Amino acid sequence: MRVLIVDDEAPARDKLRRWLGEQPDVALLPDSADGFAAAAAIEKLAPDVVFLDIQMPGLSGLELAAQLEPSAAPLIVFVTAFDQHAIQAFELDVVDYLLKPYDKDRLRKSLERLRGRREPARVGAAIRAARLRTGASERLLVPQGNALELLEAAAVHWLEADDNYVHLHTGTTRFLLRRTLADLLLQLGERFARIHKSAAVNIAEVKALSPLFKGDHEIELRSGVKLRLSRRFKAELFARLG
Repeated sequence: MRVLIVDDEAPARDKLRRWLGEQPDVALLPDSADGFAAAAAIEKLAPDVVFLDIQMPGLSGLELAAQLEPSAAPLIVFVTAFDQHAIQAFELDVVDYLLKPYDKDRLRKSLERLRGRREPARVGAAIRAARLRTGASERLLVPQGNALELLEAAAVHWLEADDNYVHLHTGTTRFLLRRTLADLLLQLGERFARIHKSAAVNIAEVKALSPLFKGDHEIELRSGVKLRLSRRFKAELFARLG
C-alpha cells in the first residue's frame, strides 16, 4: 500500500510514519502538512491510502475529502481528536478512523481493515461521508499556476464538461478540474442546474430565457454569455427559477 500521511502537526506525522514504517507492505510517500499540499500530492502521486487529519487550518480534512472524485480517490482513514466526527463517519461505512490519542494496536487494526477493503464501494465511502458532514461545498479547490487555491462556488457562472474534465467559467477566468460534471454537481448542491448533458449553470447568474425551436431555449447570463438549454432539462430549470 502506498500511503500518504496528512496532518498539520509534525509530532503526529512523525509518530504515524514510525509505526507505519514497521509494516512490510506499506510504502510511505512524502508527508503533507496541510490540505492544499495533500490535494496536490493526491493528484500527483495517486496514493492507495491517505491518513487524513480532520482539523487543519485553511482546508480541513473533510473539505479536502469532499473535493475528491470518488472514482479516482484513494482509501481514506480519518484521523481526529473529536469523536463526534469519527462516529458519524464510521456509521456511514468509512473504511476506518483513528481517534487521537491512539496506540500501535489500534493502528494495526486499521491496517487490517484497509487490507481487506479495496473494492470501489469502500473507496468512495469517506468522500460521501465528508460531503454529508460538510453539506454543499461553498468553495472549490482549483489550480492556479503551479499551486492550488480556493474559489468561491458563487463566483462560478457556468460549468462545461470535457470528457473527464470540467471547465469552471467565472466572469473573467476559466479553471480546469479533473472531475466529472455529474460528481461536481453532487458536491455543489442546489446552486447549479444542468442545462445540457455537458453543461450546467449557476441559477443566480441567469438573466433571461428565449425560446428557440423544438423546445430548446437560449439562456443569457448576467455576464452576457449565451448558452443553450436542452428541452430535456427545461422543466427542472424552470422549476428551480420559479
